[in-house]
Amino acid sequence: MVAARARSESHHVLLILIGFVAGLIAGISPCVLPVLPVVFVAGATTESPSTWRRALSIVLGLVVSFTILVLAGTEIVSLFHLPQDFLRDLGIGLLIVVGIGLVVPRLGELVERPFARFVARQPALSRGGFVIGLALGLVFVPCAGPVLSTIIVLGAKEHVSFLTLLVTLAFSLGAAVPLLFIALAGGALVERARSLRQKGPTLRRAGGVVLIVMAIAISTSLFNSLQTDVPGYTNALQQHLEGSATVRHQLNALKGTKGSTDGSLSVCTPGDPDLQKCGVAPNFTDVTAWLNTPGDKPLSVKDLRGKVVLVDFWTYSCINCERTLPHVEAWYNRYKSDGLVVVGVHTPEFAFEHVVSNVRAESKTLGVDYPVAVDDNYGTWNAYDNEYWPADYLIDANGVVRHDEFGEGDYALTENLIRQLLVAAHPGLRLPPRTSEPNLTPTEPTNPESYVGYERVQYLANTAAPEPNVAVSYQFPASLGTGQFAFRGVWTDHAQEATAGKDAALELNYQAQDIYLVMGGTGSVTVSTGDGAPPTTFEVTGVPRLYTLFHAKATSAGTLVMKVSPGVEAYDFTFG
Repeated sequence: MVAARARSESHHVLLILIGFVAGLIAGISPCVLPVLPVVFVAGATTESPSTWRRALSIVLGLVVSFTILVLAGTEIVSLFHLPQDFLRDLGIGLLIVVGIGLVVPRLGELVERPFARFVARQPALSRGGFVIGLALGLVFVPCAGPVLSTIIVLGAKEHVSFLTLLVTLAFSLGAAVPLLFIALAGGALVERARSLRQKGPTLRRAGGVVLIVMAIAISTSLFNSLQTDVPGYTNALQQHLEGSATVRHQLNALKGTKGSTDGSLSVCTPGDPDLQKCGVAPNFTDVTAWLNTPGDKPLSVKDLRGKVVLVDFWTYSCINCERTLPHVEAWYNRYKSDGLVVVGVHTPEFAFEHVVSNVRAESKTLGVDYPVAVDDNYGTWNAYDNEYWPADYLIDANGVVRHDEFGEGDYALTENLIRQLLVAAHPGLRLPPRTSEPNLTPTEPTNPESYVGYERVQYLANTAAPEPNVAVSYQFPASLGTGQFAFRGVWTDHAQEATAGKDAALELNYQAQDIYLVMGGTGSVTVSTGDGAPPTTFEVTGVPRLYTLFHAKATSAGTLVMKVSPGVEAYDFTFG
């Protein structure tokens, strides 16, 4: 028993240490660049006789608000039916108010007064610095990986333990350490420069203006390109720490889970023409948000007993999923009155697909009106041991998985099995006619999927290899091999996408009927195919999504050239 207690204590200490180191890495990553000027200005302008106490007050406020946000932010938003970005917007608004307070001291006193009691026992602490720290904790969203996402999930599910609190505090303190030294640097500048000290009121007003400008810049995502263009100098550290088996084991222990399922669904043969018994259906796990349910309330497999359930894993920028969606939507509309429930599990592939508002908007654009579970943390994906987009799991009225299907194309079989399960659940049921959506699955050889970001790039033909997160000028090679693409002009290749710069262009050797590219950013793209057809120009705007570059009546081979304006982001070529 003593040994077991010692192992438990050792596990707790290791988790807290992991949290602190992960926070420390996040605190020096490019993600914190937007808040650094704010911290520096706060260290230089908030009033306290001690530089250390001035800096500590900022860090204390950040740790308090960041910890509360991580552990209870989701519950606060849900309880008061607030928008998803409310707390971040609140922090930005608070920064603006503090900035105005530095410009207008009388207003600054009013802003700081509610926090006077909180810091009354430590009179040397700067209340202004504490308020700025509170605001920063709400807008500081570092690249924290699985350590922070695990804690957020626990907070959202109200599974917060004392250990979870300690790990969160450790992460917050780790992230705050670099910011503490930035604040100290701001304070030291003023302490050492007598001329600046004598101009205290002017310095405060200037600092207030800087706070206001920075808050507005953060609110308009002005720093997004800066954060992505600065080399990811902490990526290797972060991946080494948070991607290790030891850390994953510790985080799964924190969640109280073993990670994925026991593999019981693997007894199913994917695409089998007959109904099977593959095991009890896992529940929808670690869902970030629900869409298209009454009040966006969660569903559970247990609550759906008596219904036939189709669980469809998808992501909105996936062309294979987009070709499948019309069939899933048709089945839902045709059979929902007969007892069919469709749950689309949206598990993201790219970072932009983690944003709930993006999923909501694209679901509406694609005509998805059945319930959608936003699976940002891969909880449900792992519960089903899934590995594919799209993937379908058919669950009978008793909650047992009876069929699984990976990829697109076998629509007639899936619909046939849906009808069998509906009749089995309701003997004597007279079903409407089958649906008649055309099957657009490619039947001829095409290019393989081709990622543009350096993390998974395979078919790049340029002799100069991309330098991660560095702007490089390229030239088209003399020729392209089958399925290859190449850069020309200036491109900055990131992990998931490449961002166009001056004179940017892409060349692609293709064999396909349809060519698609996931793009984001803002700008124009002109596409030429060299087959006598005039060039086509279209605009790239809004959140990243799938664009159709080329469509022909039949599969053909050739070379496609894209002229791309600066600021456009290219993610992933797919073909049909």
